[in-house]
Amino acid sequence: SDYQQLDYNLRVNLFQGGPLKTQSLMKDSYTPDIFQKTVIDPRHWHGKTISELGRWYEKYFLDLNVQKEMKKKYG
Repeated sequence: SDYQQLDYNLRVNLFQGGPLKTQSLMKDSYTPDIFQKTVIDPRHWHGKTISELGRWYEKYFLDLNVQKEMKKKYG
């Protein structure tokens, strides 16, 4: 089967890792001066500050945990 062939290839180590040189579509799409002009502000990420993202994730995971506990308790 296909799984046995894949298993054999993995055991024989035919897949010997990733490429030596990686390519990025973003880097290939823009000229180098675009990357030199950009200013990376670690506190501002896609229009949201890190604290806003942290609060959003905190609420999201709190909601997920509440849903899990409600499912355990009430089924």
